[in-house]
Amino acid sequence: MTQQTETEAQIALSKIKNEKQDKKKLRIKKVLIFSAILLLTLGSGSIGAVKTTNFISLGDLSAVNTGDTAFMIISTILVMLMTPALALFYGGMVRKKNVLGTIMQSFTALGIVSVIWFLYGYSLAFGNDIYNLIGNFDFVMMKNVGLAPNEGSSIPHQLFFIFQMMFACLTPALITGAFAERFKFKSYLLFLVLWVTFIYCPLAHWVWGGGWISKIGGIDFAGGLVVHIASGAAALACCIMLGARKGYKKETMPPHNLTLTFIGLMFLWVGWFGFNAGSALCAGTLSVTAFINTQLGAASGLLAWIGVEYLHRGKPTVLGAMSGTLAGLVGITPACGFVTPVSSIVIGIITGMICYILTTFKGVFKYDDSLDVIGIHGTGGIAGSILTGIFATVLINPEGADGLLYGSLKLFNAQIISTLASIAFAFFGTLLILCITDKISGLRVSEFEEMQGLDISQHGENAYRLQI
Repeated sequence: MTQQTETEAQIALSKIKNEKQDKKKLRIKKVLIFSAILLLTLGSGSIGAVKTTNFISLGDLSAVNTGDTAFMIISTILVMLMTPALALFYGGMVRKKNVLGTIMQSFTALGIVSVIWFLYGYSLAFGNDIYNLIGNFDFVMMKNVGLAPNEGSSIPHQLFFIFQMMFACLTPALITGAFAERFKFKSYLLFLVLWVTFIYCPLAHWVWGGGWISKIGGIDFAGGLVVHIASGAAALACCIMLGARKGYKKETMPPHNLTLTFIGLMFLWVGWFGFNAGSALCAGTLSVTAFINTQLGAASGLLAWIGVEYLHRGKPTVLGAMSGTLAGLVGITPACGFVTPVSSIVIGIITGMICYILTTFKGVFKYDDSLDVIGIHGTGGIAGSILTGIFATVLINPEGADGLLYGSLKLFNAQIISTLASIAFAFFGTLLILCITDKISGLRVSEFEEMQGLDISQHGENAYRLQI
């Protein structure tokens, strides 16, 4: 018996010793990999810095308007703040065991997408057109992106580059609300890279970079097609592929901190002025119109939602008021630089009412859209894009077109085609990306990790030390 015990002890000690050796080898391996990456980055960065210096030439700066430049710098800062604001907005609506995981998904988008945009994303979106589908590689690593303005512009090309970067950072972060509380973080990072590369960049080129949607006359002032419809359609694909959260419809999953959500919403609302008014790309009459329309669209969306909610449920809620405001902002985004203030109120009211219906009765469709990305961003973007085809007028923006209300069917038809194409491209493209991601690393956390919460299982942290 004693001999057997000694043998078992020796085996246990040997196992512990082997585990220590394996951990030591793993640490050495990680150090070597990290060192190799560091040296590779240093070497390639040094070569790249030398090679690209001559591309960032000053050029002719006489066309730079300092007032427009100052306005666009402020607008860029406001759009940048929208991504961490979204993190707070979403973070307050999940359960407290998932708040850091939700915040992290939005926050990391700022880092990853910024680098992608620098390396090749901007070039794919705004490079010279290839078959009306994608940009070429003229702007890779900011090659040919100097301080002089593009033709017809009054701001430095580099400022336009970073302004558009902030749109690219925000858009995939919007999708995270659909799969909140159940997506593996490492899989999310892969999904983020693939989605920005193969969905966002081509779609941005189609609409803003000289692609086929702009050629048929489709218009989108600040992101109805590129940002909201794309994220909403992608959200639907994510809901289908990942399935519902554990306990969905069987247990209550109320927001853990609506105060946090409110703070996030107010930063989003403020940032939206940079998002919409900044899309005029100058400090002028058009930016003022977009600014006013943004405020009126948000306000009317808020009032429409709480009005319908009061009639339906008897009590207007704070979450409902915030959702209505967001719906109004989404709805007015594609139209804000093309419609009159009266039209913006109509768009806000219609969008707020439609989004209320979709989010309230989403259970009929049997998908778990955790934070209503489909119901608000997708639905609001579709409504706003189509309503742009009705209410747009060249009296507001000569570079736009007259909509159905002003006697032209051409723009309305173009908006329908553009909307349907954007939905189909983002939805089926996202399904393919999710299938690839699933094969490589899987999509969902394990059942135990989901019950434990993403904060602990994915990041090893707690958002709160005190119980609230």
